Amino acid sequence: MLVAGVDSSTQSCKVVVRDAESGELVRSGKAAHPDGTEIDPRHWWTALQEALAQAGGLEDVAAVSVAGQQHGMVCLDAAGEVVRPALLWNDTRSAGAAAALVEELGAQAWADATGTVPVASITVTKLRWLAEHEPDHAARVAAVCLPHDWLTWRLSGSTDLEDLVTDRSDASGTGYFDASTGEYRRDLLRRGLGRDDVVLPRVLGPAESVAGPGFRLGAGAGDNAGAALGLGAGDDVIVSLGTSGVVSARGDRQGADPSGTIAGFADATGAFLPLVVTLNAARVLDAAGRLLGVDHATLSDLALSAPPGADGLVLVPYLEGERTPNLPDATGSVHGVTLANGTPAHLARAAVEGMLSGQKVGIDALAAVGVRPAAVRLIGGAARSEAVRRIAPTVFGVPVVVPEPGEYVADGAARQAAWVATGTLPTWESGGSRVHEGTLTKGLEERYREAAAHPLPRL
Repeated sequence: MLVAGVDSSTQSCKVVVRDAESGELVRSGKAAHPDGTEIDPRHWWTALQEALAQAGGLEDVAAVSVAGQQHGMVCLDAAGEVVRPALLWNDTRSAGAAAALVEELGAQAWADATGTVPVASITVTKLRWLAEHEPDHAARVAAVCLPHDWLTWRLSGSTDLEDLVTDRSDASGTGYFDASTGEYRRDLLRRGLGRDDVVLPRVLGPAESVAGPGFRLGAGAGDNAGAALGLGAGDDVIVSLGTSGVVSARGDRQGADPSGTIAGFADATGAFLPLVVTLNAARVLDAAGRLLGVDHATLSDLALSAPPGADGLVLVPYLEGERTPNLPDATGSVHGVTLANGTPAHLARAAVEGMLSGQKVGIDALAAVGVRPAAVRLIGGAARSEAVRRIAPTVFGVPVVVPEPGEYVADGAARQAAWVATGTLPTWESGGSRVHEGTLTKGLEERYREAAAHPLPRL
């Protein structure tokens, strides 16, 4: 029996087809998404069709599950047509709306209600922005869903808005769902959109499904929950270095952090997934490579040729504003430049250390609520960098386990699809891993925190 998992991420769509019993990879496909922070969802559908074609289609597949980027606002009219391009998680135009929502209700009230204090990435803030800036579009909205919900709906072949479905993990990132009760908070939806008479996707349990054309469709998941499921991470702390940086660990209750640092999301198994998100991760290395005119391999070599701490050179990586801390209008900055450290190697090292220091803030935040890792699992595109793998332990202060590269989000979706098809969550063997250890770089955390305390605004 075969099952398929889909990862519809910010940058691309990946499909894996696996044997439901053994987890063996049978075939796969991939297609790119356009760049940008607002995207017509039809691009996701086109990419999915291309990736499915590469993966040999779904005719022999028993179940499919879709995981995807969280928070994206997909608004549909009464006919099921997309009202406007989806605002993605990394679109910060709703920062003012987020601040207003927090001021109106209070940070503690939001944290208690949904586990999350709204920032620009959260869906409810984007609905407030829509209501205030595009009232004609807002008036047409008959249903609000998330990227993975919309793709699942399209795969089902239904055109009925009432057939929209989602899961706890993705719903927990909307700002109007309480994962501790499994219920939507329509009063909070009304604060965002100005009304609550819209269809919201029915929330399925982890092993529930709906009918598709010849296969079952699982509930799906948000990308972070999908990755945790794909890794079989258990209680380990995961640091994912993709477009964004995510630090997460499974928990048994929904968090309520009024500082907004920790988002109290749900996972894909019925538990919770407290996590800390930064807007800037792998793209910091992209920018450093462009600045130095080198590829990623050369950037890695340069970084490893410089001493730990880059002789005092510190790069604060707020290149696209930042979510943690909540500084949507900040920019990146370089501190401590001297004649001695003003070299390409030092800048490359500072870029890697700065990106990782941004994630250390998340590790420290989880440690403050009792999550103290003996090791960290490091995944994502940037984890392919040898410099990142070797420098991470010197920034995090704990050993770093690097699993073999894989499509963890798509694999998590496939594991969920196998759960749907067989009635049992499979215990597939995950790929091998490497453990990296290192000595904590003296003074780096203090220098980074001091530099990050004085962010530069956009001009």
